[in-house]
Amino acid sequence: MENRKPERRPAKETGRRGSSDFKSSRTVQKAAPKQTRPVLKGKQNALPEIRLNRFIANSGVCSRRDADEHIRNGLITVNGRVVTDMGVKVTMSDDIRFKNKKLSAEKKVYILMNKPKDYVTTVEDPHAEKTVLDLIGEECPERVYPVGRLDKATTGVLLLTNDGELAGKLTHPKYKRKKIYHVFLDNPVTKNDLFKITEGIELDGVTVVADAVSYADPDDKTQIGIELHSGQNRVIRRMFETLGYKVKKLDRVYFAGLTKKNVQRGKWRFLNDKEVSMLKRGIF
Repeated sequence: MENRKPERRPAKETGRRGSSDFKSSRTVQKAAPKQTRPVLKGKQNALPEIRLNRFIANSGVCSRRDADEHIRNGLITVNGRVVTDMGVKVTMSDDIRFKNKKLSAEKKVYILMNKPKDYVTTVEDPHAEKTVLDLIGEECPERVYPVGRLDKATTGVLLLTNDGELAGKLTHPKYKRKKIYHVFLDNPVTKNDLFKITEGIELDGVTVVADAVSYADPDDKTQIGIELHSGQNRVIRRMFETLGYKVKKLDRVYFAGLTKKNVQRGKWRFLNDKEVSMLKRGIF
């Protein structure tokens, strides 16, 4: 029997493979970049976005509800393109125009004025000799607009702002913002006529009802205090004219929680933060 030497197995390699020899069994794939919407002209992704109708309202042109109508009617362009989609969002760097007029969301300003006689609140009336904006002059660089109307002969509390959204809320009939007037008449008003005013006076087919009415001076029946929320043009003068009286003087003493206290006739002041918060929250 032959003696066989045991076969030697090849020795295991103890050396390390070079990096060029190493191949991983797992393939690492780079994550695909996230898709983003196209950046419009002048847009910076870091800028916060707001809905288009809110931007328009913030510019002071109109309320947010009216802004929706302007968008729907194709009157708004964003960076040169007509936009009719209500859900569009924009930034402060976008070029937004209404009827080709560039809009800017400037700082909100709120002014309380004690309107004098002979000044009109229609700021774009080419025939008006004096408007309420003449009283503000250059002291307020932002362009503000009167909230609601006071006719030329009426005096008293007037709010001006460039906050179109708030202006819409304060003037829309459904919100029923309280207004109080001091009325001076040519003749003493009878109690029966005061009762008629609370029951309702028909004007142009619509019955207008005062929320409250009383004598402003118990010793002078020609002075009446009246509270109402109707927004009809010259509504108080027409109500008393229907009853046979002539309004000699009309002064608004209260509007949406604001009074003319410490504001002389023809003067104005900026609202403080507390007053602005009150208006926005409807606490009055």
